[in-house]
Amino acid sequence: MHEHGQLDTALLDPTRLSIVSLLAATRWAEFSYVRDSVGLSDSALSKQVSALDRLGYVEVEKGYVGKRPRTWLNLSETGRAALTRHIAALQRIADSASEAGQQHHKHTAD
Repeated sequence: MHEHGQLDTALLDPTRLSIVSLLAATRWAEFSYVRDSVGLSDSALSKQVSALDRLGYVEVEKGYVGKRPRTWLNLSETGRAALTRHIAALQRIADSASEAGQQHHKHTAD
């Protein structure tokens, strides 16, 4: 039943999981959109993005819209693969626990 080996330790953090999940559904999201969607302050999101960037999970582009600086975030292929593996591992754990619970119920009902 213990299939924790495929869990990504970086994505065990609910905030980082929320960020990569949001980015998986879009391309090049503006920093403020991610900040507001995930419900973080600028500094908290920046810290999380830095951690994900170091892992190669996100791509960060800086530029300007008019004279205003902007930052855009994108989930990299590495990040997308990590998220896919992590979700599959979570599903296997849930399925295994459900099956074990059903087997236990059958044995106790007999």
